[in-house]
Amino acid sequence: MRVYHIVYEATYRSADIHFWTTCNLKCRACYTRYETLDFGLYDDPIARIADKAPEAPPRHFLSCKEVMSKMSGLPLERSIFIGTEPALDPEMPLLARTLHQEFGCYNILLTNGLYRADLTDIDEVIFSIKAVTPENHRAYTGRGNHRILENFALLARNGVKMQAETVLIPGLIDAAEIERIAKFVSGVDPTIPLRIDAYFPVPGCPWRAASRAEVEGAADLALRHLQKVSILTLDMKRTGEKPTRLY
Repeated sequence: MRVYHIVYEATYRSADIHFWTTCNLKCRACYTRYETLDFGLYDDPIARIADKAPEAPPRHFLSCKEVMSKMSGLPLERSIFIGTEPALDPEMPLLARTLHQEFGCYNILLTNGLYRADLTDIDEVIFSIKAVTPENHRAYTGRGNHRILENFALLARNGVKMQAETVLIPGLIDAAEIERIAKFVSGVDPTIPLRIDAYFPVPGCPWRAASRAEVEGAADLALRHLQKVSILTLDMKRTGEKPTRLY
């Protein structure tokens, strides 16, 4: 198993379980090249990553049994599978099943959607849509998006509970592209929520940070097509207790 990092959020009785795989996309602004630990551990994660040199990949990984041991005795209601691309870990479904059996918790998978994993014990999927315009998607990720968009529609048709997520990147993924994403999601199911995150600068990338006004403007466009749109901007403050690192 490729779990290398776990944090626990006591306020929400939630565990963030980080996987390290060889991702099937090459996103130019992937922050995991510069920070392998959970951003929730830091008071100012944006400052932490600024001008930072690339980090070496993690070298130590936990088995399913070791992951469960780290969380033994904790009140756990929700687990979130994140990282480079957790769907690519062939043992991810085993961990999801074990968490269901031991804690009865609600399992959430964050994925880029290119690979369809076994979702038997996944309760919800947060599906990251980088772009719907093929040229924009390839410019950012190095790959086309046809299969990703197909998989999104397939999961929705199969009754999987889903959210969509994207990042507003000024000069690349702009408000017009966000609206195209919203139109695509609406064409699948207008009740699927969309979250728009504000891009923050990553070393080696040419784009500036997205402002709150820009994200709010993109959200207004998305709301023309979807029933529920939320935003995550750089000025939002932490809610709840600071996470605790379990590993």
